Amino acid sequence: QVQLVESGGGLVQAGGSLRLSCAASTGVHHMGWFRRAPGKEREFVARLSWSGSITDYADAVKGRFTISRDNGKNTLYLQMNNLKPEDTAVYYCAAKTGLKQPGRAQSEYPYWGQGTTVTVSS
Repeated sequence: QVQLVESGGGLVQAGGSLRLSCAASTGVHHMGWFRRAPGKEREFVARLSWSGSITDYADAVKGRFTISRDNGKNTLYLQMNNLKPEDTAVYYCAAKTGLKQPGRAQSEYPYWGQGTTVTVSS
């Protein structure tokens, strides 16, 4: 069983930055970030393979968000720059062990954190 704990959310003005962290209880192979905006379904944000060789971003965040990881610390990060009000959401960390690289589908990730809230004011 893998436990994930997100942190780093908060209130920020449009144009500002935040860095989210996700600490995993054990080493995991593949990790990603998803978000749920108010009144909307949870959606894919970004994903990263164990080696870091595979990264993938949703079009809405490409060029503004950067996903990275520190395998020595079992920690995943999401650097969010130039934040917009539409980025307001609860952000969730997700993880999968094993060799098969998951895609963007939430069903491919068996482990989830509790979420951290990001609010961007205009």
